[in-house]
Amino acid sequence: MAEPRKAELVFIPAAGVGHLVPVVEIAKLLITQTNHISITILIMTRPSDTNILSYKKSLRESSDPRIKYIDLKPEQSEPNQPFSEFVDSHKPHAREVLSGMINSGIFKLGGMVMDMFCTIMFDVANEFGIPSYVFFPSGASMLGLSFHMQSLRDDHNVDVTDFKVSDESTTLDVPTYINPVPTKVLPSIFLDKEGRSKMFLDQVKRYREAKGIIINTFKEMETHAIEALSNDSNIPPVYAIGPLLNLKGGKVNKQQEEDESIMKWLDVQPESSVVFLCFGSGGAFDGEQVNEIAYALERSGYRFFWSLRKPTPSNNFGYPEDYENLEEVLPEGFLQRNSDVGKVIGWAPQAAILAHPAVGGFVSHCGWNSTLESVWCGVPVATWPLYAEQQVNAFLLVKELEMAVEIKMDYRKHTWQTLNLNCEDVSADVIEKGIRVVMDPDSEVRKKVKEMQEKSHSVPKEGGSSYSSMRSFIDDVMSNVI
Repeated sequence: MAEPRKAELVFIPAAGVGHLVPVVEIAKLLITQTNHISITILIMTRPSDTNILSYKKSLRESSDPRIKYIDLKPEQSEPNQPFSEFVDSHKPHAREVLSGMINSGIFKLGGMVMDMFCTIMFDVANEFGIPSYVFFPSGASMLGLSFHMQSLRDDHNVDVTDFKVSDESTTLDVPTYINPVPTKVLPSIFLDKEGRSKMFLDQVKRYREAKGIIINTFKEMETHAIEALSNDSNIPPVYAIGPLLNLKGGKVNKQQEEDESIMKWLDVQPESSVVFLCFGSGGAFDGEQVNEIAYALERSGYRFFWSLRKPTPSNNFGYPEDYENLEEVLPEGFLQRNSDVGKVIGWAPQAAILAHPAVGGFVSHCGWNSTLESVWCGVPVATWPLYAEQQVNAFLLVKELEMAVEIKMDYRKHTWQTLNLNCEDVSADVIEKGIRVVMDPDSEVRKKVKEMQEKSHSVPKEGGSSYSSMRSFIDDVMSNVI
């Protein structure tokens, strides 16, 4: 009897824990569904990224032997190097690694899966005749919007950055959305006239060269978008294998006892009584906006758990840090007045908090991972996007899926991005209204989220849509090594 075919799949995530974690989750899923694929993950690391070091160590200590990790070394490394140049500088080592794998005679390379920002590595795959795939860690609607904007630029000679100054009522008809998309919720990267728009749309153009695209979503959540992508002959096959979630979550170096203290506080709160406010790894407020949030929480009367972090200095790249003294930024007496009903901390273990039965609503920046976590945990969202594609994620949740309520949908602000539009402080009245609506125990939004929660739990199981999509991807990879 002939020995079963086996294939090696090579992943190249973009630098950073946020890009590496979902790739590791895909790898884990793959090896649970087939014994015929092994995986090598090539890791790029920026010198300033200290968080990734301990995460990589934990991977190597606990990894399945069918998942290997190799650190890619750049040909040259410079401080503040543009991202495209940073990735390009790793091509020689990636080429060397692949050559060694092929020459060993042990590996039959079934494909290379590039992060959405690493399509320059297609060049290396093409040199060896290896099929290329793209991993797009966001949803199907956003992928379709990206293709639409790239087509407007390249096929219709539209300067998409001009939408930055378009009238607030201007909309676009995008195939992956049922409703017209307001230009005011377009991701900032499309609108940047300083080069980031060109950089990203050049990446998207190369997605069309791929043999397939993996996306972190599931058919039942984005039915219309996935069908639209599948019906477009100019877009490669799409594999919706989500939700890909790192439910253990957590900051790599966070002390366990602090997490336990958080859970103990939630344990004594009534079911669905707490509104949770958290704005992701890049979200932070200071000054008057902090006061407006505090006033809204106090006036709403709801129990609350608030992850409050300090912004980086203006126009400096970096991530928010915890305030050393919360009393300095909060209204006078706020912590004392609300000590029985509220808790304010810095960094928070988001996934664990959302999964707690005491949490009944989530004021969120609408990052895609946070969106999927809220669905998985069945917690309705009040949307307050800040940057990246979060505005259009909020639009999807509020208008397309009717699974969220709006605090603000077109707010955008980030301290290390210069493209800040519509970033006036949101008033306490608006925030309070959003909190009251999202905490309504009998709302249609809550019912829809609970229904989608059930579907999200079923799709990864055998016979579910994401399980079947992963099987199709595996079959395609195996066809490359016949």
